[in-house]
Amino acid sequence: MNTARDTQEQAANAIDRIRSIIARDGVTRAALNLAKVELDALASERHLWAEERYPAPELPNLTSFYLIHKDAASGISLYINVMLPGESTVIHNHTTWACIAAVEGEETNYLYERTDDGSQPGKAQVAAKGVWPVVPGNPIGILPDDIHSVANHAKQPVRHLHLYGCDVKDLRARLMFDIASGTYSEMPIILVDND
Repeated sequence: MNTARDTQEQAANAIDRIRSIIARDGVTRAALNLAKVELDALASERHLWAEERYPAPELPNLTSFYLIHKDAASGISLYINVMLPGESTVIHNHTTWACIAAVEGEETNYLYERTDDGSQPGKAQVAAKGVWPVVPGNPIGILPDDIHSVANHAKQPVRHLHLYGCDVKDLRARLMFDIASGTYSEMPIILVDND
């Protein structure tokens, strides 16, 4: 039977390998392609991410976001996100790199790009760029300036690992974008369920 200590140990080992990749190659698309493979391998250890330890949220909440491990040296932080059917996020950036890998279920990632020059404060033109279904075996890497939104369109909860270049509670300059109005504003800080 796996314990919380087993989960912590495996998470720390994966983060060590990912930290080495980023230190060696920098924050690049190629580095994140390697990092997301490491995260996907960790996500495939499904016994570590059981419902009993990381339960789905209770309505009216649609998302539970649990901190698994934070690397003291780099700040790299691993979370498990449990999202109920019907949940979605606003269009946003991260200001740090991120990787997402599926334990179970499909988290649909909608990808966007900024098409204006960023010269007008509060104004932004954002266009759809593609869709990336994050399912087991198909993780995603996100650079600091990448823009996306996520949704659970399935009939069951999704359970995914989210890895960030720093703790999400420290991300104070993230932006959320409104395509219809052509504007952006600061995104609220993510609340973590096990603080």
